[in-house]
Amino acid sequence: MPNWIKFTKALLLAGGLMTSAAHAEEIVTWWDFFGGGDGVRMKQMVADFNEAHKGQIKIDATTLEWGTPFYSKVQTSAAVGEAPDIMTYHASRIPLAVKQGILQEITVDDWKAMGLGQSDYAPATWDAVSIDGKQYAVPLDTHPIVLYYNKDLLKKAGVLGDDAKPKGMDSRENFTATLKALKAAGVKFPLGSVTADGNFMFRTIYSLVGQQDGELMTNGEFLAGDNAKKLENALAVLQEWTRDGLQSTYTDYPATVALFTSGEAAMMINGVWEIPTMTDLKKNGKLFEWGAVELPVIFNHPSTYADSHTFAIPANKGKELSPEKRAAVLEVMSWISKQSLFWATAGHIPAYGPVTASPEYQAMEPNHTYSSLTAHMIFDPKTPLAGIAGPIFDVMSNYFVPTLNGEMEPAKAVEEIKAGLDDL
Repeated sequence: MPNWIKFTKALLLAGGLMTSAAHAEEIVTWWDFFGGGDGVRMKQMVADFNEAHKGQIKIDATTLEWGTPFYSKVQTSAAVGEAPDIMTYHASRIPLAVKQGILQEITVDDWKAMGLGQSDYAPATWDAVSIDGKQYAVPLDTHPIVLYYNKDLLKKAGVLGDDAKPKGMDSRENFTATLKALKAAGVKFPLGSVTADGNFMFRTIYSLVGQQDGELMTNGEFLAGDNAKKLENALAVLQEWTRDGLQSTYTDYPATVALFTSGEAAMMINGVWEIPTMTDLKKNGKLFEWGAVELPVIFNHPSTYADSHTFAIPANKGKELSPEKRAAVLEVMSWISKQSLFWATAGHIPAYGPVTASPEYQAMEPNHTYSSLTAHMIFDPKTPLAGIAGPIFDVMSNYFVPTLNGEMEPAKAVEEIKAGLDDL
């Protein structure tokens, strides 16, 4: 039996916040947006929670459509007092939710009751759920983008290091040389990227802006000072790669994954949530030797865009949680956070520090290898305009696709982006 399963089963036996069965079973209404491998794993965690709390707490879970439909339903439901007791939420959406008044604060007493606190989380993750010194969610994970790579193709091209990682990860020049070596070795696409979807490419582009210490928003102003130039620099690198045949062009998400898993692309930039795809294919003998690492340092230092799945408590209009119900909700958030080693099998980096520091997590690969990026990850700017499926994504993505595919000059794209953002 794998160590992480033993570790999880041992934790299941640990006592929770609510150990008395003298009261009636509390039913906790739960909404999430997890599909695919995420959904399978979260359903299992909910089932495990219910089994461990039989007679005390039961989660009544519903999965809704990811993105705009989910957040629209939360907003309208909270306004009429029909939102759930607990829900999943992206950290990037918290500023808007706080402005709308649809999230309850997670108070100091709540954190104490859960046995969780600021020291359990990476600084950037804790900050992502904080507005004006108050916390509005409990982080479950961080889910950044990483660089997947085909060890067999890299070795054949002479660009696999002795550490079994890609060579040239330390600079633009060296990484471009790695891409060119793969091209010279006959690889169709050295790098596969989702270049047909500007919303997805925001992640890569924002990472490269962060590597230059750039900011999307400064004191309420978009692309202030030299930040516009830093965005232009990021776009120029990616455009150069597509122009020189080093990166796939007009590739949508499924096609990008297909290019990599078929061996037509030697590397791929994608989210950690594709780890289960690779793991399952490899286990079934349908994939080459592969790995995943933090993005290469193209500019000054490491930086990777990330978001977090969190748990939040809706501010249901005219409907307060009873003390018993709130205690049950806190137990749900605490227990699942502490059992998040299993959640890591979905590729996500657990937000709860003691889990990622455990020997069991340290032995998980490639998860442990890329978890180093938590030391220098960046989140969306704190504005109601940002976040998953938010207007900033929409404005910027309109110009990313033509620019990355060589139909628009980076400088012109940035000019249009800044004008569009200012109009917001």
